[in-house]
Amino acid sequence: MKIHEYQAKAILRKFGVPVPRGEVILKDTIEATAIARRLGTPVAVVKAQIHAGGRGKAGGVKLAKSPEQAAELAAQIMGMTLVTPQTGAEGRVVRRLLVEEGLDIRKELYLSILVDRATGSPVFMTSAAGGMEIEEVAKDNPETILRETISASAGLQPYQVRNLIFGLGLPAELVKPAIPFFESLYRAFLETDATLIEINPLIVTGDNRLVALDAKMTLDDNALFRHPEFAELRDIDEETPLEVEAAKFKLNYIQLDGSVACMVNGAGLAMATMDIIKLCGGSPANFLDVGGGASAEQVKNAFRLLLSDPNVRGVFVNIFGGILRCDVLATGVVNAARELKFTVPVVVRMEGTNVAQGKEILRASGLNFTVAENMKDGARKAIHLSAQAH
Repeated sequence: MKIHEYQAKAILRKFGVPVPRGEVILKDTIEATAIARRLGTPVAVVKAQIHAGGRGKAGGVKLAKSPEQAAELAAQIMGMTLVTPQTGAEGRVVRRLLVEEGLDIRKELYLSILVDRATGSPVFMTSAAGGMEIEEVAKDNPETILRETISASAGLQPYQVRNLIFGLGLPAELVKPAIPFFESLYRAFLETDATLIEINPLIVTGDNRLVALDAKMTLDDNALFRHPEFAELRDIDEETPLEVEAAKFKLNYIQLDGSVACMVNGAGLAMATMDIIKLCGGSPANFLDVGGGASAEQVKNAFRLLLSDPNVRGVFVNIFGGILRCDVLATGVVNAARELKFTVPVVVRMEGTNVAQGKEILRASGLNFTVAENMKDGARKAIHLSAQAH
């Protein structure tokens, strides 16, 4: 679960990580004047709050040199559609603003901690090239990025903190205060079950302080049961509507931009299904794992979800019958077709438990289903029929 910058900073502040003072605006942009006055700094920063980076280049971060100007800039940014490399062409509408103190920036650095899938461990990543698009830095100058992998059993070690500090080239007077900064950040990462904390930029101020000027934080959805207090941090306006709807039915769904919808049981099979559609020249419209124990009702809800995507021209149902028996799947597909009255072509490939019964249910329904012999056959038929429907 992604959260907003101001929410991430509030969490980090609780763990002792220095962040700028600031307040959030949810509706009335005139509040920016009062906030800027309370901050009492020569410059206030008005920042759009969306779940994407690159806001500054898109016009979502502006400097106000007076409290009155803060309100003017807030009115300009609120309601904007920001298009950044991370939002896609459709962009994101700004519905929240953060107004915070302007700081005297002497140096900008990059710092993050995330889960390294290759090692299964947390890893610190730092670079002296902060305030820039770190993806470009990693591509063009990978040698400037320092990594420290943290042992899950031993935790963050003092020598690793020293490596990070010296790797960033911090001045001697900042070495001592930098140690609790890194330790607090790591503690925040562990205790919130985060999968990412990114500080870009981490700044050295004119009066020699380390401050997290920006903060991006992603929390592990699977660990949210341990953190009921985080439920209120979710902003469904920042999420894809169909993915929000899928969560209500406990369906694992990610919307893509293709025309062939996929309904599959099991994440590995779902990935393979998407791959084979691409291999056969098509484009998947989604990732959808209905799970091993899906009922006929859940299959119907999955169809309703798939057909809500206007780009879908056909559906490829690819099921390996284990816990979800093929006859249960077939019953759900038939019921969905009758109730939802969908007109797009549906190709079904089934293998496993009760496959003969499942195929018979499809045939006896009298509905126009296409039964495939194997995955490749199913992918080809789904692509062909989708193209005809288009």
